[in-house]
Amino acid sequence: MLAASHPAILALVSYLEHDVLPSIVLDTDYNILAANAAYRRQFGNEEHAPIGEKCHRVSHHYAVPCDQAGEHCPLRKSLDSKVPERVLHIHHTPRGPEHVDVELRPILDHEGRVVAFVERLTSVTLASAQPQQQGLVGRAPAFKTAVASLQRAAPAQIPVLLQGESGTGKELFARALHLGSPRANGPLVVVDCTGLTESLFESELFGYEKGAFTGATQRKIGLAEAAHGGTLFLDEIGEVPLAMQVKLLRLIESGSFRPVGSTRTVHSDFRLVSATHKPLKEMAAEGTFREDLYYRISGFPIRLPSLRERVEDLPLLCESLLQRMAGKHSPKVTAETLSCLNLHTFPGNIRELRNILERARLFADDGFIRPEHLPEDIHPMSDQGHLRSRGRKEMADLAHALETFKGSRNELAAHLGMSERTLYRRLKTLGL
Repeated sequence: MLAASHPAILALVSYLEHDVLPSIVLDTDYNILAANAAYRRQFGNEEHAPIGEKCHRVSHHYAVPCDQAGEHCPLRKSLDSKVPERVLHIHHTPRGPEHVDVELRPILDHEGRVVAFVERLTSVTLASAQPQQQGLVGRAPAFKTAVASLQRAAPAQIPVLLQGESGTGKELFARALHLGSPRANGPLVVVDCTGLTESLFESELFGYEKGAFTGATQRKIGLAEAAHGGTLFLDEIGEVPLAMQVKLLRLIESGSFRPVGSTRTVHSDFRLVSATHKPLKEMAAEGTFREDLYYRISGFPIRLPSLRERVEDLPLLCESLLQRMAGKHSPKVTAETLSCLNLHTFPGNIRELRNILERARLFADDGFIRPEHLPEDIHPMSDQGHLRSRGRKEMADLAHALETFKGSRNELAAHLGMSERTLYRRLKTLGL
């Protein structure tokens, strides 16, 4: 271990002081040896630097290191690997909890032993860990995994494929990718690929010339051309007619196309983001989706979690969605209502939650959304015992799964289609 007064540490601290990124120097026992001006401005205060304090206590208010609190600990990993480690964490800041991209680099002595670390922190602006009136919000591990991928992909030009169930927020993720890219000042053009015939898809995407077909009374710029300098988002790309997929592939590969009824070639420079709820890889194997197109669009796949996998985000999502509907004077969700929502499976994901809250808030005359304001399939007003019945059935189902499943808790969670943390919470709620 190096002392904070060691010449090498002093030289490192002097170098980092003027770094624009917030940085701290740590020893191998999680103690903060130094913090630069950028760190003090963003995560502490100018007068007091957290010298001598444990990093996990300062950043997370944990009494033990992150890896002992169920988090990924870059220091622990880097101590073993002796190479840089990077992880997305939620840090406590003067502004409240925030997503922070943490990059930790080990300092080795002349014998190759790790003696200290430099940790650089970048606040993640693509998602919020607090209620917010726009954009992505969440804190659950499954959500953080998706945001960590988002943070890495956003600055690059690589095509991104967002995969997830309907209602998981694919367009919000696409918007975050766009805003985190060098093309943020350019347009984000959304192409909804559902329900389009071949001719309609071609005229929407590529545009058309005046007189190209009956009704084409003037020239129309296509969405591919409109996306020049920005991002083209193909939502539900699995719905693109097979006959049109070859033209789409040509557009993606060359950036050029011909408007309907035109002999001229148009070039468009865009970053491609696609989304689907369909199993494109299986469809490619079956021949219902072009294999070459699949590999062209899936350079960086990101899986978006269902609401079932991030049910611990329900309070945060409820508050955010209600703020977006009704502003600062939005109603509050009672603890009993949250308990009811916790037991719901949300096949429609966040879109379903938004619809539920939109309806429920119209009944919240006193400013509180109560269980009786929820739809009957979640909490029937006519049969207050139904919820208890559902709870007993879920308890029985989980108990049966626990008894008969041959595998670890992690494997059981995967079998049930939920995260391990969600499984533990359900078991705890049901007293198992």
